[in-house]
Amino acid sequence: MNFKDIARAGAAQTVFVCLSVFQSPGASGAPQPPYVVVDTGHTPGRPGATGASGRVEYRYNLDLSAAVAERLRADGDRVKRTSADGREIALSARSTQAPNADLFVSIHHDSIQQPFIDAGRQRDFRGFAIFVSERNPAYAKSLNCARAIGGQLVAAGEKPSLYHAQPIRGENRPLIDARLGIHRFDDLVVLRTAPIPAVLVEAGVIVNPDEEARLARPETIVRLSTAIASGIQSCVESH
Repeated sequence: MNFKDIARAGAAQTVFVCLSVFQSPGASGAPQPPYVVVDTGHTPGRPGATGASGRVEYRYNLDLSAAVAERLRADGDRVKRTSADGREIALSARSTQAPNADLFVSIHHDSIQQPFIDAGRQRDFRGFAIFVSERNPAYAKSLNCARAIGGQLVAAGEKPSLYHAQPIRGENRPLIDARLGIHRFDDLVVLRTAPIPAVLVEAGVIVNPDEEARLARPETIVRLSTAIASGIQSCVESH
């Protein structure tokens, strides 16, 4: 994901998945199932990073977010998807479409800064990263959900990337939890404008040709989507 673009409104699109942290009662007084908004990062017109093979990030985001949404629905959760239809959508519109949802989760795949690519260091970077914003009105709940998702990814055999914490231009994001790959990125539009808990997940580094090939495999998509959905559900149940 190109953070220079997504850290300001009107730039490249960001992918988020929204889920319920509370089960609100319906008209009958019975608890409603969790409400999840699943956002696919970027759009075809603003596709985000380009993988080592030339396949753009949006396509990876679409595959993984669809799998996450399918898993949540299969478990009875209510799901709203954003940016899955190929149309352009403003960043703030993604995060505010469902103010009554319980959690907003955006799905992305990662890149690295251009100097590292120019130096041929793509294979040096791999793994997932998770972002939260302290400017989100439900920061504490966002962080709890980030920890739940990160814990499930680690349990599934995924490794966290600490690349975004490096003290270099364009990165230097405060590292909250090294074991779970959680960083703070206060200015991410979709995180700070969401009126509900919000998390952004970078599933892996697609500019690394080895990592990109692994992330494209159906079995990897199943494992990642299962872990992310399980983390979301664990977060909901804990509140």
